[in-house]
Amino acid sequence: MPGENLLAVRAGEGDEEAFELLVRTHGPVMLQLATRLLGSRTEAEDAVQDAFVSAWRKLPEFRGDAEFKTWIYRIVTNRCLNQLRARRPATDLDSVPEPAAPEHESSPARAAESHAAVRALAVAMAGLSPEQRACWVLRELHGMSYENIAETVGISLVAVRGRVFRARRYLTEAMSAWR
Repeated sequence: MPGENLLAVRAGEGDEEAFELLVRTHGPVMLQLATRLLGSRTEAEDAVQDAFVSAWRKLPEFRGDAEFKTWIYRIVTNRCLNQLRARRPATDLDSVPEPAAPEHESSPARAAESHAAVRALAVAMAGLSPEQRACWVLRELHGMSYENIAETVGISLVAVRGRVFRARRYLTEAMSAWR
């Protein structure tokens, strides 16, 4: 979004309309990211709301050294990683949304198979460390470059590549029955 950093600076000076525009622009993508990381829409909504409140408070310090988009990705990702680390190992599989099948492909057998595959992926994703999960989701589902992931998560480029590689290998093995 052109002028995004200018909007962030204006919001940091107290311009609520500028901040509202930033929230409307980035809110849906941040909610999607948080839902993918946390596996729960409710937790994701809370995490994104907390992240934007935190961003609003920290905006006076924003000087545009990084893009606003990268900055808000970092805040949301860190909020989600903290929640994942604080969780008990158990994952609520019913909280993972199942994609709707197109009507022409709907059948009880296909629906059961699809539901089982989604559950298997949820179990496999729960087996990743929070850091691997974050790197994998940012790379594979949000299409971020390794460099942007490193900046967003606050780790080295080598660490990002390693985490994505290990996550891919683990998910490939865990989902081998579904190929």
